Amino acid sequence: MAKERGGGGSMKGTNLLETNNDSLSDDTVRVDPLDHFKKYRGGYDITNKHYWSSTAFTGVYGYVIGVLWLLAGIIYGSILLANTYCCKTRKKGNLKKKLPCHKQCYFWPILLAILFTVLAITASGLVLGGNVKFRSRARTVVDIIIDTADGASGTLFNTTGAMKEIRDSIAESNVSAEAEQASSFLTSTSEKLDDQAADIDRHARKNRRLIMKVLKIVYIITIVTISLNLAAVISLSVCGTLRLRRALNLLIVLCWILTALCWVLFGVYFFLGKFAGDTCTALENFQENPNNNSLSSILPCDELLKAKPVLTDVSEGIYNIVNQVNENISVVQLCNPFSGPPEYQYQADNCPANTIQIGDIPKILEPLTCSGTSNATCSAGQFITIDDFRILGDFTSSIQNLLNAFPGMESLVECQSVSNAFSEILTHHCKPLKKYARMVWGSMLFLSLSMVFLVLIWTVQAHHEQENHSLDGSVKPHSSAVKEVESAEIKVAKDSSNYA
Repeated sequence: MAKERGGGGSMKGTNLLETNNDSLSDDTVRVDPLDHFKKYRGGYDITNKHYWSSTAFTGVYGYVIGVLWLLAGIIYGSILLANTYCCKTRKKGNLKKKLPCHKQCYFWPILLAILFTVLAITASGLVLGGNVKFRSRARTVVDIIIDTADGASGTLFNTTGAMKEIRDSIAESNVSAEAEQASSFLTSTSEKLDDQAADIDRHARKNRRLIMKVLKIVYIITIVTISLNLAAVISLSVCGTLRLRRALNLLIVLCWILTALCWVLFGVYFFLGKFAGDTCTALENFQENPNNNSLSSILPCDELLKAKPVLTDVSEGIYNIVNQVNENISVVQLCNPFSGPPEYQYQADNCPANTIQIGDIPKILEPLTCSGTSNATCSAGQFITIDDFRILGDFTSSIQNLLNAFPGMESLVECQSVSNAFSEILTHHCKPLKKYARMVWGSMLFLSLSMVFLVLIWTVQAHHEQENHSLDGSVKPHSSAVKEVESAEIKVAKDSSNYA
C-alpha cells in the first residue's frame, strides 16, 4: 500500500511539474532504489520517501567506493595474516634468494608520501572550513523558513484571540438572535483558524528539530572524522619516516578505515549538494508560480488560502456593524476600515478627518459614563453605566485588536510573507549554500583520493620493510660463515708462505 501511495504521489507530482515547470522535473528525475531502481519523477517533495531515496542515491559512487575500499583492506589483511602464520617455511626459503635494498629504494616513496600528506592536510582544511560555512548557511535558510511558519501561526493565533474576545463581549451583552448568530460564527471561525495555526506550528517544530538534528549529526561526524584523519596522517608520515614498524602498521589500518569514511562522507555531501540545489530550484519555481504545491510541506500556502473566505466574512461583518452604528449616531462618525462590497478591502489609512477609530470609542464615551456602579450616582450629562462602559470598551478593544491583525492576515492568505521569505533565501543564501556544498564534497573527493595514494604508498613501504627485516634475519648467519671461511683461507695462506 505504501508503494502504491508513493507511486500515486509521483504521478501527481509529475503532472503538476509538467504544467508548471519542466526544468524542475528534469532536475529530480533520478534512480530510486526503493522502487526497483526505476526513475523517480515526483519532483521536489520532502514528505515523499521516494524523493529522499532517489536524491540520497546520487552519492552512490562515494558509498560504493568506500565499501569496496574497506573490503579490499579486509581481504589484503586476511592474506597477510595467512602468509604470516601459515607459510613461514616457504617464506624462509624464498628470503635467502633476495638481496638487500639500497637507500634509493626508500627515498622516492617517502618523498611521494610527504607530498600526498601535504595534499591531504590541505584538503582537510578545505573540508573543515567548507563544512562550517555550509552548516551556517543551511541553518540560516532553515531559520528563515521556520520563522516564517512561526510568524504565520502567530498571526493566526492573534486573529483567533481577538475573535474570541469579541465573542465573549457579545455573550456578556444583551442576547439576541443576531448576537447568537455572530457568536456562533466567531466560534466556528476561530476554531478553524486555530486548527490551521496549530498544524503549521506543529509542522514547523517537527521540521526544525529533524533538519537541525541531521545537520548536527553530519557536522559532528565530519569534524571528528577529519580531525582524527588529520592526526593519523601526520603520525603515519612520522612513523613511516622513522621506520617504526609496529606503529606504522597500526596507523595504516586506522587510515584505511578513515579513507573509507571519507569516501562515504563524499557521497553524503554530494547528496546534500543535490538537495540544496533542488530546494533553490523549488523556491525559484514558487516565485514564478505560488500555486505550485512542491513546497506545501514547508509552508502550506494552499491551507492559508482557505482562510481567505473567512477573512472576507469577518471584513463584511465589521463593515456592516460600523455602518449600523453610524446610522444611529449623528454627533460623531466611526471610521469604517473596510471598503464596500464585494471586495471589503482593509484600508485603515483612508479614514476621513471627521471620523474616529473604533479603538478610540472608550475615550469619547468616558466623560459620559457614570462615576458610580449604577445610574443613581450619575452626574448631569452622564447616562452610561460603568458596566455598559466596560462591556463596550472590551468589545471595541477586541475589534481594534482584530483590525490590527488584519494586515498580517491579508499578507498571510495571499502568501506574501512566504514569498518574501523565499525571495530573501534566493537573493542572499542560495548561491553561497550551493557553493559551500560543492566546496565540501569537492574537497572531500580530493582528500579521499589523496588518502588512497598515501595509504597505498605506506602499505607497500611497510611490506617492503617487513621483507627486508625478514631477509636481514636469515642472511646474516650465512654472511658470518663466509667471513669465517675467508679468514681461515687467509690464515692458511700466510702459514704456507711462512713455511716456504
